[in-house]
Amino acid sequence: MARIPAVEGWFTDDDAPVLLGSRCSTCATVVFPPKPGSCPDPACEGEQVAGAPLSRYGRIWSYTDARYQPPAPYVPTSDPHVPFALAAVELEAERMVVLGQVVDGVGVEQLKVGQPVELVVDVLFADDEGEHVVWKWKPLERTGAGA
Repeated sequence: MARIPAVEGWFTDDDAPVLLGSRCSTCATVVFPPKPGSCPDPACEGEQVAGAPLSRYGRIWSYTDARYQPPAPYVPTSDPHVPFALAAVELEAERMVVLGQVVDGVGVEQLKVGQPVELVVDVLFADDEGEHVVWKWKPLERTGAGA
């Protein structure tokens, strides 16, 4: 079955997946998602950015759960809706925060601020075209109920 990225060019889908950002060649400012063109830092006059793989590891900066079905254009992944956890993760090297879904089976009761996580690629939903995949955060240690 074909694996289709939910957003093309934002992450790799291999054994060691990474998010893909952009880095200014003048001041080294990093952004995610990738942004073509000049440096996004208004204090920099850099006019070239290049693609940059970002850290696979980080720590939870904040988290919440999605108790409602996201509105269109999001494709329902279950019927009825099954709540899932979202985590804002500070990337290890870049010190920037990236939001993403937490892997299935891990709820907010198993998460804590500062908890280490790694980036994985997982199926968001499947249809006749194939498996639509997205990055998710996988805790490296669990806390709370069921730990």
